Amino acid sequence: MSYGGAGDDRLSKNQRREAAREKARTLREEQRKKDRRSRFVLQGSLIVVSLAIIAVIVVVITSSVRPPSAGPKNMISDGIKIGQNLAAVPTAALQPGDAPVPSARNKSDVIDIQIFVDYQCPVCQVFEQTNTAQIKSYLKTGAATLEIHPIAILDNRSLGQRYSSRAANAAACVANFSPNSYFDFNSLLFEEQPKENTEGLTDQKLVSIAKQAKVDSLASITSCITDQSFKAWVTAATSRATTGPIANSDVKKVSATPTVIINGAKFNGAATDASAFSAAIQKAAGDTFREDATATPSPSPAP
Repeated sequence: MSYGGAGDDRLSKNQRREAAREKARTLREEQRKKDRRSRFVLQGSLIVVSLAIIAVIVVVITSSVRPPSAGPKNMISDGIKIGQNLAAVPTAALQPGDAPVPSARNKSDVIDIQIFVDYQCPVCQVFEQTNTAQIKSYLKTGAATLEIHPIAILDNRSLGQRYSSRAANAAACVANFSPNSYFDFNSLLFEEQPKENTEGLTDQKLVSIAKQAKVDSLASITSCITDQSFKAWVTAATSRATTGPIANSDVKKVSATPTVIINGAKFNGAATDASAFSAAIQKAAGDTFREDATATPSPSPAP
């Protein structure tokens, strides 16, 4: 004998069937509501994720694609011209879209030396070590000027760290904020030159070298180096040098570094031969060359 309340046992077969249908309908409705809530949550999450991805993409694009900006001051020719007592010739900055302005020609008795360098280039280092002493002596006495053009053609030698470009940018920063320190900074970069196929010097090391060169405005130069403020200029100046022509010379374009030009003529001697370089200087100057000449190059005009 079983005991129970007034339940389904007193319902007719049709009533029980209808009750089961109603119960099933209620369960389906609750499941549909649950599914809708899940879809809303999922869609909301996807929208949030999508917005976050879009925000990241916008940040990456805006940080990597910078608007055109001026080049460094004192490098309106795409190089910095150093004269007597290692003093730089001041110039305005090259404005976006403008062509470089060639440096003013020297007096007839003052040798004009131009050099295109990549700070990752080992042959440039050899040329620097071989000839920097005599070049410095010419500059000290005013017998010559030296125009240094930093370019970046060896970025593929630094394991993706673009050391050539970063070093050229650092050099541009020094030219902009402390031009009279450029000669020493240039020499130190070659003294500290990293081996090829390494990551190159860090930005912090480049700042340390600038400090060693006793630059002015170290804080500004530090920000300039770490922000790569002249990154776009380095790319443009490199393109201009490698497509040519090179102003005030017989060089059609720079195809390798160092490219050394003496009074407009390319020097083809070995980087290790100081005597050949000295002879080329003497030949270019002829009878007018005097190691104690006074160099008074005029600043290049503003664009």
